[in-house]
Amino acid sequence: MKKRFESPQCETCGSRENSILCDLSHSGVLQIDGSKNTNSYKRGQIIFYEGNRPSGLFCIFKGKVKIYKSSESGREHIVRLAKNGDVLGYRALLSGELYSATAEALEETVLCHIPQATFLQILAEDHQLMNRLMQLLTHDLREAEERMVELSQLPVRERLAQTLLMLNSTFGTADDGATLDIQLTREDLANIVGTATESCIRLLSEFRKEGLVQLNGKKIAITDKQALIRLANVVD
Repeated sequence: MKKRFESPQCETCGSRENSILCDLSHSGVLQIDGSKNTNSYKRGQIIFYEGNRPSGLFCIFKGKVKIYKSSESGREHIVRLAKNGDVLGYRALLSGELYSATAEALEETVLCHIPQATFLQILAEDHQLMNRLMQLLTHDLREAEERMVELSQLPVRERLAQTLLMLNSTFGTADDGATLDIQLTREDLANIVGTATESCIRLLSEFRKEGLVQLNGKKIAITDKQALIRLANVVD
């Protein structure tokens, strides 16, 4: 179960600087501070389920979250990874629809929940926030379209290389400058790439033999980023 957590203050929250709420007016900050709830989730705990009705907006104070859809066979398809400052559930909240995916904590994660009425009231009064939200929706739509093209056209080796580079740019690295600052199971990684877990394990082993990565349990270190970029056919 989720547990209560002492709420961080929005006015001094470092994660808000990386959020769509970064330019929120002082009155908006006070509204959120007075109405939000903060909870922490352990790795593997569900934040919300696909098919549930949203009750507000989630903002990540710290931690990492995967958002995925489930097929009829029960297999997950990870559609997004989220980190500090990212917001969750905004599309369902705006459209009045049910959640189209499930959100699950990938590590110890602390989230602030802003009630629907509070967020919609602030949104109606703050045009800058509305613009930021529209930009976020446009960005997510573009990424979804690009993802569809990748899954239909690119070989699995290229998709895996692109995924590792995406994880590097999104979450950064540990102190060694090489180890990705996110630990995913091989199944999770395969669900992002869009391939079978066995294929993902085999390709990672090939990447290791080719000197592209080092593997230590769930930890993956990129040891030859330029070669990985060439394999992924992307511009650094």
